[in-house]
Amino acid sequence: MDFKAIQLLILDVDGVLTDGRIVTTVDGESEKVFYVQDGLAIKRWQAAGRAVALLTGRNSTAVAYRAAELGIDHVRQGVKDKIGVYQNWLSELGVSDKQVAYMGDDWPDLEVMQQVGLPIAVANAVPAVKRAAEYITRRQGGSGAVAETIEVLLQKQTQ
Repeated sequence: MDFKAIQLLILDVDGVLTDGRIVTTVDGESEKVFYVQDGLAIKRWQAAGRAVALLTGRNSTAVAYRAAELGIDHVRQGVKDKIGVYQNWLSELGVSDKQVAYMGDDWPDLEVMQQVGLPIAVANAVPAVKRAAEYITRRQGGSGAVAETIEVLLQKQTQ
């Protein structure tokens, strides 16, 4: 694992930034709960000059709001073809596969995880995602897994 090469951290949302549960209001909007330590860690990652992107298969105003709150510019929601968006981001951001870490929890994440330099699974990911990962968090999605990952990355990058 080449932790030092990572410049871009791409996060799935449901099951990574959240615990994966979906609460739907009577208006049909999905409510999401985000873990505050993950947000603080994302700000630290950005302060270190690194980029964060959110890539999710669902659409949610809560995700757009949280991304704006954290200053995350690269957000794609409602994506069925995650690998296509990923490849566009490589060109747009001028990074290579080996400079990207992707954090996922479920089947739709596998194709991108197989492409990136550092595939990461949350502790409660499905078995196939864990098998594809080079790093598996101790913490579950929505419970500080992102903060744990960023802490490890920053420690490895400063050693």
